[in-house]
Amino acid sequence: MAYQAGWQRSQPRPVPESLEAQAYLQDYAALLEAVGFPSVVFDHRWDVVLSNAAFETLFGGVGPHPTAMPGDNFLRFVLFHPDAATVLGEHEPRWCLPMLAHFAAAMERHGQDRGLQSIRRDIAQDPIMEAAYRQGLPHWIRAVGPDAVEHDGAVRPLMHPDPRWGRTDCRIVGETPKTLQDMGYTRMTLVLREARHMTAGPRRTRNGAAELRVV
Repeated sequence: MAYQAGWQRSQPRPVPESLEAQAYLQDYAALLEAVGFPSVVFDHRWDVVLSNAAFETLFGGVGPHPTAMPGDNFLRFVLFHPDAATVLGEHEPRWCLPMLAHFAAAMERHGQDRGLQSIRRDIAQDPIMEAAYRQGLPHWIRAVGPDAVEHDGAVRPLMHPDPRWGRTDCRIVGETPKTLQDMGYTRMTLVLREARHMTAGPRRTRNGAAELRVV
C-alpha cells in the first residue's frame, strides 16, 4: 500500500482493518505527497501512519535508532533520538516540553494503552526526563500558559538539511479532516519559512542531543 512506503521501519505502520479505510488512506497518501512541506499523519500514540517525501527529507540525515525513528513514532523521536536536536531547533523548550504535555494529556485519556505505557516506562528510565515530566512540566504549563502547549499555529525553529531552507522556522498547522479524525488519526504539516541567517552559537553534540536539561 502507498501509505506503507518510506523509510525502512523497525515495525509495520498501523493499518486499519476496513478495506474502505485502507482505500481512503491510499488516496490520502497521494494527496500528502503533493504537499511540498513536511507533513505526517499519526495515531494517538504518535505512531506514524503516513508521511510524505518532504517529511522524510527533513529527517533523512538522522542516524538509526531501534525505537525512535521519526518515520516510526514522532513522539519517541522528539524525546529519545540523540539526533533530534540536530533538526529540531531549541529542542528542549520548544519541542520536548510541548510534546511531553501532549503525552500527559494522552495518558489521561488512554492510560491503559500499551504503546503509551511503553513510552511512559522509557521516560521513567531517564531521571532528568522523569523529573521534567513529573515536576517541571506542570510548572512550565502554568508559567507559559496553555497556548504554548498547542501544536497548531505554533512557530518553532528547525535546521533543514537543504541549504535552501537551512536554519529556519516552521509554523505547525493541524489540518485533520473528519474521516481521519474518525479513524483516530491526526495530521500535522510543518510550513517552512525562508532561511534566516543567525550567528552560530554553541553546537550540541549528538551524544547529548536528546538530553532534557531544562524545564
